[in-house]
Amino acid sequence: MFKLMTDTSANLEPNVISAYDIGVIPFNYYLNGDERTCMDIAAFDGKAYYDAIRSGARASTSQVPPQRYIEYMEPVLKQGLDILFIGMSSGISGSYSSAETAANELREQYPERKIITVDTLGASLGEGLFVIRAGEMMREGADMEEIAREIINTRHKMCQVFTVDDIMHLRRTGRLSNIAAMIGSVLNIKPLLKGDGEGKIVCFQKVRGRKNALKAIAAKYDELVENAANQIVGIAQADCPEDAAALAEMIRVKNPPKQIMTVCYEPVTGAHVGPGALALFFMGNSREAI
Repeated sequence: MFKLMTDTSANLEPNVISAYDIGVIPFNYYLNGDERTCMDIAAFDGKAYYDAIRSGARASTSQVPPQRYIEYMEPVLKQGLDILFIGMSSGISGSYSSAETAANELREQYPERKIITVDTLGASLGEGLFVIRAGEMMREGADMEEIAREIINTRHKMCQVFTVDDIMHLRRTGRLSNIAAMIGSVLNIKPLLKGDGEGKIVCFQKVRGRKNALKAIAAKYDELVENAANQIVGIAQADCPEDAAALAEMIRVKNPPKQIMTVCYEPVTGAHVGPGALALFFMGNSREAI
């Protein structure tokens, strides 16, 4: 018997967490220096949060220490359960390294238990969709090792394409890995960004205007998506629900997916992408093809 665990960066709503009995490790964020935690994405007031940032409030995060993971994992081990932990990209945060450190310490204390950690190389639903897949495989009777192999073998296919209103937030928090995106909002130029093969955020294209950015994201989906009718596609939006709805309609035209899961960016990742960020997550032939 094992417990499926993840972190709040997976951006999963309470009904999904409950359906698969997922253990969730909270990440903290800071708004004007006040430490906060968001465990319930459905109850999170995204508009108020992103409006505060627009008005000058400073949102920030910090690396999750190993002790946080131990605090949530150890009670599971004491119950006699093994742990499969599926975490956010090591390419954008040191928190996954903290998870590994915690797992190594717990393996020494509980040698009879198994702990597997998996780096999804993604964040938001680029992580969360893998957690859902893990939950589905558990229901089908797959063991920890099978699920971990499945994610590791397919994570390079998780395409993560997004745009932001202002790259200042990614630059300020050190999440932007290539200088090509240092363009700001001059002349209404919008960056198209992706998660690369190492799980880092890089700019791969620039377009003029928000509408063209949405069209370009949808075009990448049509170009790369595989087996759309049998997959859940994810959309994350940072207080731009109308754009999220427009993007959903665009991707339904040629390659409608089985389901489109739309969420508000949870506040930790949202602190880095900023208000107006819009992301599409789907399984394609390779994220490197973007």
